Amino acid sequence: MSQRAILLLNLGSPESPEVPDVRRYLREFLSDPRVIDRPGQPWRSALVNGLIIPLRVKKSAHAYSKVWTDDGSPLVATSRRVQQKLATALAADDALVFLAMNYGQPAIAEVLPLIVAAGITDVLLFPQYPHYAMSSYETAVAKVFAETRRLALPLRFEVVQPFYDEPGYISALVESARPFLAQPYDHLLFSYHGLPERHMKKADSSGAHCLTLPNCCDICSPAHATCYRAQTVRTTKAFAKLAGLDPAKYSISYQSRLVGEPWLTPYTDLEFVRLAKEGRKNILVITPAFTVDCLETLEEIRLAGCETFLAAGGLSFAHIPCLNEHPAFITWLATRVRAWMATE
Repeated sequence: MSQRAILLLNLGSPESPEVPDVRRYLREFLSDPRVIDRPGQPWRSALVNGLIIPLRVKKSAHAYSKVWTDDGSPLVATSRRVQQKLATALAADDALVFLAMNYGQPAIAEVLPLIVAAGITDVLLFPQYPHYAMSSYETAVAKVFAETRRLALPLRFEVVQPFYDEPGYISALVESARPFLAQPYDHLLFSYHGLPERHMKKADSSGAHCLTLPNCCDICSPAHATCYRAQTVRTTKAFAKLAGLDPAKYSISYQSRLVGEPWLTPYTDLEFVRLAKEGRKNILVITPAFTVDCLETLEEIRLAGCETFLAAGGLSFAHIPCLNEHPAFITWLATRVRAWMATE
């Protein structure tokens, strides 16, 4: 049996928290038509370069500076450790583990030729996104296929689908959270990255389900295969069931919204204020949309979110780290890879 490869995919990061590097990263990220999907070129370029980046770059650079580590970007540094630990776990399985980022380094276009140079043709493409979204999962997978065609590389891919409710993933998520859940707390907030409501409707294959009813996520529909919101609800329910959570002590919210159009609600920052005002003085926050801690979890939640909650009258705030390199997560990744290898 020939050697095979696993390609872990994640979002990416600037090369440094300095303004020029952050500007370069934002330009690449925000110019992706699946991230900002309107208006079309050349208006998108004018919007990104003439309005959004000038308004955001210094603020973003400052935010990155607050979470930057001696090893660089926390997302990239931790992802590399996940890559290394997964490679160690698979050492006896004749499989190589590669890592690529959709934006920034290590770039997809540079990593794919390395796989070919290693004499490998069969690749398990493993996006590190538990939930489907056009602006994350879909665009990362699309770029891999586009670069493979552009470079005329002889690679065959098996793509891991969003794993939002796979038992092994949920089990790893609960295991990583157990030390926090064992402590007294008033409320557990599941904060997921936000998306425009328009993206939900755009991804709805039926064109008539998503956001049409208040409980649309609880009504079985083929649309759920590409519905981010429905999948976040499934993750939350699966976690709550396995962890034995009291239904009155947890809820869902969505973070990182932009102004200009409706985004998924309730909004995380407003939930921090509401919970504190309602007497939920000791809260836990978990961020299952991310497998690796990054700007959105470390700065937006752990730092700014904590500040917002305490200012509103809260007493204690704890962010449960992402899965990162937790042994249970590495074990699940390895098990998932071996299942693929067994079918080849």
